[in-house]
Amino acid sequence: MNVGDLVVARYKSGEYVGELIQLDRPKAKVRMLAVRKHPTQGDLHHPEQADVAFFHERRALSYREVANVFASDLEPYDGAEVPDYRASLAEALDAEIAAMERRGDAFGRRALLELEKLKRDYFGN
Repeated sequence: MNVGDLVVARYKSGEYVGELIQLDRPKAKVRMLAVRKHPTQGDLHHPEQADVAFFHERRALSYREVANVFASDLEPYDGAEVPDYRASLAEALDAEIAAMERRGDAFGRRALLELEKLKRDYFGN
């Protein structure tokens, strides 16, 4: 991978399409252009647990936000075109909401509360 390439970047619990803007192994800087998977809600140190001291709201990285990512968490982007950021955010968020609805457990219900708040914040609905 080279600077300027489009990449898929895994960052914390989200996944994004972005532009590689700096590569200094083991780290890389990526400018985020689209969301493929919305970050998982909750405490990353106690995954899938609803009864934690602080249930974290995890926002998606913003359009053109630059993140320091481990180079090992990058792969070349093989899509023909980068999706629109706002549309990709909506699609990724809706997929995460659907996954939490299917769970039907305490964690899913708690995550849904956070995801619905984020949806209102992102889109004003």
